[in-house]
Amino acid sequence: MTGPMSMFGQDAWEERYRSSAAIWSGRPNPPLVDEAADLAPGVALDIGCGEGADALWLAARGWRVTGVDFSATALDRAAAHADALGAEVAGRVTWLQADLTGWTPSTGTFDLVSAHFFHVPEEQRRALFARLADAVSPGGTLLVVGHAALDLQTTMHRPDVPGMFWTAEEVADSLDAGRWEVLVAEERPRPGRDPEGREVTLHDAVLRARRRR
Repeated sequence: MTGPMSMFGQDAWEERYRSSAAIWSGRPNPPLVDEAADLAPGVALDIGCGEGADALWLAARGWRVTGVDFSATALDRAAAHADALGAEVAGRVTWLQADLTGWTPSTGTFDLVSAHFFHVPEEQRRALFARLADAVSPGGTLLVVGHAALDLQTTMHRPDVPGMFWTAEEVADSLDAGRWEVLVAEERPRPGRDPEGREVTLHDAVLRARRRR
């Protein structure tokens, strides 16, 4: 990946993880908690799992999870966090290093496919989201969450890169209505803090859909 979007490529993320002992809070993403808390545990795929907070939240609730990321450093930290939670939780998670812009998960395998804040150029994004949808089993859930363009109006440091932002409605429109029931497609506000510690209202693009049986 070259040009402005290279900041979201594998090398850039590996460097970012190596530059700090931790770059995330260790807490699961709020949209995952909001949308998955009522789901019966099954088999889940966590895309761009980072340091593992979402995957481990699911595993602690009884899910068997595959966490995928292209940063070896992030996955090492995720595995260490899993071990710290004990063998029962750690045994429910498999960590996989892969470049998600080209990786294809198994078709019709997962009861939940979750992708949070995975921003890549539009052409790659459309192909990736299509592959993620194909990975959901009949009756399963697709949960895709991204930063909304409204965040550019806050003091949160979001790169103003053409093609970075998308809406939940765009993802919903890409799904075959004969195969999918869209349950949520909205921009959802949540409180946050910018890098300087100031309180801000952030907006997430949230798409939750259920594959028809």
